[in-house]
Amino acid sequence: MRFPIRAVIAAAVALLPAMAVPLAGPAAPAAANGVVIGGSPTTTDQEPWVVALSSRSRFGSGRSGQFCGGVAVGPRTVVTAAHCFGREALGVSDWRQLPDLRVIEGRTDLTGDAGEELKLSDVWVNPDFDASTNAGDVAVITLAQDLPSGAAIALAQPSDTSLYQDGVQAEVYGWGDTTGRGDYADSLRSAPVTVFADTTCERAYPGSTDGIYVKSTMMCAGAPTGGRDACQGDSGGPLVVADRLVGLVSWGTGCAEAAYPGVYTRVSAVAALVAQHM
Repeated sequence: MRFPIRAVIAAAVALLPAMAVPLAGPAAPAAANGVVIGGSPTTTDQEPWVVALSSRSRFGSGRSGQFCGGVAVGPRTVVTAAHCFGREALGVSDWRQLPDLRVIEGRTDLTGDAGEELKLSDVWVNPDFDASTNAGDVAVITLAQDLPSGAAIALAQPSDTSLYQDGVQAEVYGWGDTTGRGDYADSLRSAPVTVFADTTCERAYPGSTDGIYVKSTMMCAGAPTGGRDACQGDSGGPLVVADRLVGLVSWGTGCAEAAYPGVYTRVSAVAALVAQHM
């Protein structure tokens, strides 16, 4: 999913014979068909606010060089995970050192050329992102040109507490690993998941080398019996409830395991920060 990065490095190394370049980022550019764990195919026509982050020089030409997801929340504004812009992901200390870094909109199938590949004009990475706990995992991308009209989704706000209640049904989107074994999807897919109470999330993640659940900036979601989840390569992608962006794929232990739901950045907790950089 998401992170921890060492698991991603291991998966990338296993896939190196198929790579154009060595990888250490949050998704290997392996070509594979399939749907998100427990999910089904969807399209960017239906969900135009789902975008992909890509760099062919870093992640190879397959699947358009996709390595993370993102969400359009304004005409030139995309939100994603802070860890997608870390050195371990990009291999450089400054995103500007990857001149082919792009946000891809309107491309359901990453092996095709639909939509547009948009240049970045600025990136704000949350300076309070804590890589040890994974708290505050958010970054804001400003694009060099406008997204198509209607390609943005509304952010959940602090007052939207009902969207975070235990048992609320949500949908997660991305192009990441579909099996937990490095089988990356060519086409966008989604999976239905259930929002869990903070107490459940805290029991699952009391603290380890993977991270610790911090309810002030996190939420978690999955399936009570496992089998539905985001996975590696979905980092920064959207978790949606009632046409509101409530979470960003962040981290977790394994993929689609009943005892370890996916952990997301709580969008309502960072909405004000995002607004400052729109």
